Amino acid sequence: MSKKKEIIPDFIFETSWEVCNKVGGIYTVLSTRAATLQALLKDKIVFIGPDLKPDNPDFLEDKALWSDWRRQVWDNLGLPVRVGRWNVPGQPLVVLVDFQPLFPKKNAIQFGLWEKYGIDSTVGYGDYDESCVFAYATGMVMENLYHHIVRTGCTGAPLRSPSSQSPSPSSPSPNVIAHFNEWTLGVGLLYVQSHVPELATVFTTHATSIGRSICGNGKPLYGELAHYNGNQMAQELNVVAKHTLEQKAAQYADCFTTVSEITGDECAQLLEKRPDVITPNGFESGFVPKGRSYASKRTAARNTLIKVAERLTGTSISDDAFLIATSGRYEYRNKGLDVFIESLNRVRQELGDRDEGDCKGAPVRPVRTIVAYILVPAWMKGARADLQAQLQQRKANKEPLYEPFYTHDLVQPGTDPVSDYLYYLDFTNWHDEKVKIVFVPSYLHGDDGIFNLPYYDLLIGMDLTIFPSYYEPWGYTPLESIAFHVPTITTNLAGFGIWAKHSGKGKVKRLAVEIVERTDDNYFEVAEAIKNTVLKQVNENEQQVSERREAALALSEQASWSHFIQYYLEAYSIASKKKHP
Repeated sequence: MSKKKEIIPDFIFETSWEVCNKVGGIYTVLSTRAATLQALLKDKIVFIGPDLKPDNPDFLEDKALWSDWRRQVWDNLGLPVRVGRWNVPGQPLVVLVDFQPLFPKKNAIQFGLWEKYGIDSTVGYGDYDESCVFAYATGMVMENLYHHIVRTGCTGAPLRSPSSQSPSPSSPSPNVIAHFNEWTLGVGLLYVQSHVPELATVFTTHATSIGRSICGNGKPLYGELAHYNGNQMAQELNVVAKHTLEQKAAQYADCFTTVSEITGDECAQLLEKRPDVITPNGFESGFVPKGRSYASKRTAARNTLIKVAERLTGTSISDDAFLIATSGRYEYRNKGLDVFIESLNRVRQELGDRDEGDCKGAPVRPVRTIVAYILVPAWMKGARADLQAQLQQRKANKEPLYEPFYTHDLVQPGTDPVSDYLYYLDFTNWHDEKVKIVFVPSYLHGDDGIFNLPYYDLLIGMDLTIFPSYYEPWGYTPLESIAFHVPTITTNLAGFGIWAKHSGKGKVKRLAVEIVERTDDNYFEVAEAIKNTVLKQVNENEQQVSERREAALALSEQASWSHFIQYYLEAYSIASKKKHP
């Protein structure tokens, strides 16, 4: 980072599909960064998100706040907005936009994208149309909010009503940053560039749409990256609209950022624009309980995790069972779910072989039961009724439930990749299996019907997490893991893995994070390396376990937002200097 004094903006408008809407990792980026920005800019950071449901526990509505401006948005734009605070540490200001009234204008919006930027929306599909309309609405809201700030002369405090303050004729225009996250908000950035050029724009891609598509379609990315043409691959993989929109947003932004060096190389090749700044993702320690609260939450998590596994498999599982987890989006290859299952299969085979003693005749220490949880949302109907019934019984069942892998009913279990691989490898979850796998295909918000605990309140109970990612621009899941004192395994293809490899003291880094070297084609070597790490840790003594957990916490503190916010300040300065030299 430059040592020159950074420009602190008067306001930041930041928007994402995941503001007050927990879908993936971007939610974690914004919600954990909020407290640091709020401390720095006190109520001058305004998040803008989609208004998707009337009862949103993330959103604390305040109908008295900015009431005059809300009426103005409705009168001028025909868009209903709600104003309040995001229910996360820092409680920043947030505007939720109901963008549905804008849908009748979708074709006109997309024709404008074609006419001005050459973006062919006729080949968009899936979430493309909805993203375009929402992003356009955020651009309109930012424009209106900016002019309201200029009109009221409000540059140093939350918005006032128009009558409360008049700007001085000589007052400079306020320095306002408009920050857009991911291709889904690209239309908003292009709108602002065209309609409100006074705003300094920042665009952050957390993963390129074309890079994700290349990997998701089983093509090698890293060894062949230098030979790929992003536009040509977008045609081949049918993601032209998303790719072109993302490319234009990156190229038109006053400052373009991404989350890791490995993704920066990807952007340079596939988007034909190298990021101006790398903005790694930090974490907010306020999410992690401390002291007695931590101990009680860990105990509660383990009791719940073990009880569900017992009732699902009909097996008594000891309190000291070794609990492992993986989590994230359901990207079977990209997130390494296939490798996760393969590595546990190798652990199972190794432990089965050891029942008869090892080849040298050396005594084998007993191995704790291993229960591995795949916490990945999938296409499911809801909580299993038979499992719910078992959980309500005082006495545990002595026989496994039918298909004792899933906590929730899948809509199409016959086409589910995780299910297919579990059956292919002949996992059974029977009594004599030393390794059991539990697939939790539900979002964990605390109301899933089985665990009824949020994700973090389950993560805290784990002994080890494994994230053998093939495509992972950053990798919040391993960072969250070590923040909750849980050692983790990740790869050198994850942005976090690269950061961890070059950060921290040797012993701390070695104990907290195991980094497995992964390439385009060493799948089985990765699985074998993970197997060896699991077998090494499963029977470590109490002191060794304590050292690992302390090292995990120590390393996570180096990745706090208090350290990483500097990169965002640099990005804001770059954008500001282009508009306010």
